[in-house]
Amino acid sequence: MSPADSPDEPIQEQRASEVVDPGDLDRLFAGRHATPHTILGAHPARRSGVDGVVVRAFHPDAVRAECVIENDKDVSMPRVEPRGLFEVFLPDQSPPLAYGLRFHFEGGHVWERDDPYRFLPTLGELDLHLIGEGTHRRLWEALGAQPHVADGVAGVRFSLWAPNATGVSVVGDFCGWDGRLLPMRSLGASGVWELFIPDVEAGAMYKFEIQTKTGSVRLKADPMGQAAELPPRNASKVVESHYRWRDAKWMSERRHRDVTREPVSIYEVHLGSWARVPEEGNRWLGYRQIAPRLAAHVRELGFTHVELMPISEFPFDGSWGYQVTGYYAPTARYGTPDDFRYFVDVMHQHGIGVILDWVPAHFPRDDWALRRFDGTALYEHDDPRRAEHPDWGTLIFNYGRREVANFLVSNALYWLDVFHIDGLRVDAVASMLYLDYSREEGGWEPNRYGGRENLEAIDFLRELNAVIASEQPGCFTAAEESTAWPGVTRSVSEGGLGFTFKWNMGWMHDTLGYFGRDPVHRRWHQDELTFAMLYEHSERFLMPLSHDEVVHGKGSLLSRMPGDEWQRFANLRTMFTYQWTRPGKQLVFMDSELAPWDEWNHQKSLDWHLAGDPLRAAFATFLSDLGSVYKQLNALWHCDPDPESFQWIDCQDREQSVVSYLRRDHERHVVVAMNLTPTPRPRYRIGVPSGGRYVKRLDSDATDYGGSGWSTQTSEQAEAIPWHGFPFSVELDLPPLSAVVFSPESEAPVETEHRR
Repeated sequence: MSPADSPDEPIQEQRASEVVDPGDLDRLFAGRHATPHTILGAHPARRSGVDGVVVRAFHPDAVRAECVIENDKDVSMPRVEPRGLFEVFLPDQSPPLAYGLRFHFEGGHVWERDDPYRFLPTLGELDLHLIGEGTHRRLWEALGAQPHVADGVAGVRFSLWAPNATGVSVVGDFCGWDGRLLPMRSLGASGVWELFIPDVEAGAMYKFEIQTKTGSVRLKADPMGQAAELPPRNASKVVESHYRWRDAKWMSERRHRDVTREPVSIYEVHLGSWARVPEEGNRWLGYRQIAPRLAAHVRELGFTHVELMPISEFPFDGSWGYQVTGYYAPTARYGTPDDFRYFVDVMHQHGIGVILDWVPAHFPRDDWALRRFDGTALYEHDDPRRAEHPDWGTLIFNYGRREVANFLVSNALYWLDVFHIDGLRVDAVASMLYLDYSREEGGWEPNRYGGRENLEAIDFLRELNAVIASEQPGCFTAAEESTAWPGVTRSVSEGGLGFTFKWNMGWMHDTLGYFGRDPVHRRWHQDELTFAMLYEHSERFLMPLSHDEVVHGKGSLLSRMPGDEWQRFANLRTMFTYQWTRPGKQLVFMDSELAPWDEWNHQKSLDWHLAGDPLRAAFATFLSDLGSVYKQLNALWHCDPDPESFQWIDCQDREQSVVSYLRRDHERHVVVAMNLTPTPRPRYRIGVPSGGRYVKRLDSDATDYGGSGWSTQTSEQAEAIPWHGFPFSVELDLPPLSAVVFSPESEAPVETEHRR
């Protein structure tokens, strides 16, 4: 049968309204029909005593339509409703029926496609059950935009959780962004909407047009979108990975690692400002460009991990990534998801772990993102006392809603599984734990026991850490938690939150305060340096000197040190030696090796020209050697979780501002002594646990590091002279403003292969 010649088909004698409820048609045309497949597509029918199939299609702008059946058989579809419904009865046919649609428009334009409404639901009952239960651990495989083949036809399955919507449509560059054309079907009590659209390919841009119960229309990016368009358009993007990983050895070994007993020194990175290309408009380096340079750089400096400030998609550069709108999408600023896979892969091949800064504490108010997603407070609380974050002007997740908690737990697994991320630094945990965080009296509602603890957030964090420990062994989490909350790193089974590490904000504050003091005053403030050891083993700590310490007028680390230029560098070297040789793991921000005078500016590259300055070059050499010594001396990290791994030798010599301590690893030990004044301390006696010769492994005052080279001592024989409660002692030459590291000659350093 050939298509009709006239652009205006006469209305059939039997109107669609005679077999379709008029109210259903009104809802379909208004985009508010929850089950458009009951009208559109192919349906069994009997007309004039003949069995067959009736095919209906909708396009409000088409002037005529045809049903394209196999073997290039085209059947005219008369318009049976003035608003754009077309229908044809095909005798002697039965569903399922393979066919396509061809729409004709004014001006001769033609659009031909397979009919999305001829396909059965592409989500199974188990998926829907787990989604409704809030236990779908691989949510990214069920929701969002998934390249899919249905009945031999390639396309994309779109699915969305929007339980309070009255209608949802897929819009995109494949349908002219017209919300009338591709309404989705509701899959019942799960709150999920679904539509398989044939012929859509990877790279397509899309959003969801949501009809709300109040009659408004909301155009939303996909919460599960795995790639996104850069602002200001912010569309989601269909992606399909073709990346072939080359880090199988790393991933196999990762499952058996106990990171608490391995060397961990972290280089925190803001990808957008680590390095830029000024001659090309100050553009960012992409994931693929930055990966080999960054990997070689951090390996040379002796770091074991990089920690990326948030790279989940975000609209505002000035938020540094902490206001996330695309939790499942690596930001397009630096490339595609496969480009990001390449970045992680290169790091692993260089022996460098990758940590992501992850932000489950809040999300921004951008109306195209999660805020009041289906016209209701879906991801956030409805009560503003629990929904709004007073400090940041953002919204807080409703952790008590199972689907929301599942969204976040699955997102954590997504990064660890799909992108081979090794750890998550969880941002702003303190703000999650307390209902009264940053709130005035009367501005918060107590929990059911009358307390200030956010019980739902606590349950969420415990679930998060328990699931990661179970499903991604070898991966770890670190909490940015600044209060005295007990058991942050205690296991969930023992009533703790289950984090692997906790950021030691108290150590950071006290240490920067102490080293910022003029040495003449340090004798009265030595407790600032030693206080953290009183609670050191109450948690498993990570010591951060992060980006937060070099912004907002605080100045750079170098600028906060006292004295002239030489003394500032000497203080900085000593502080870093202290950080690396204490119990716990350490993190520093990315410009530390350059020791700039200015604080960090996210809008420009690091000041790489400083690397040519002799003092900075020497300082970078120091950091590299410090990292090497740290990894070689097992006593500096292997027994970190054990209280026996640390012992003060003497922390009471306030008059001379000298501090000394031991680090232990079963039979091995390391001696660290710090002279925190500009006055050299020759032949300074300290107690040690064993006899024999002690060899200097590091001297922060060495001339190679820009120091004075005052001490020429390379080793010292321990004498059987009891001192500081030890049976032996050594006399060490302590250079000005320095730290020295010694270990027994019999305990030769071992070049560890950890993170190599």
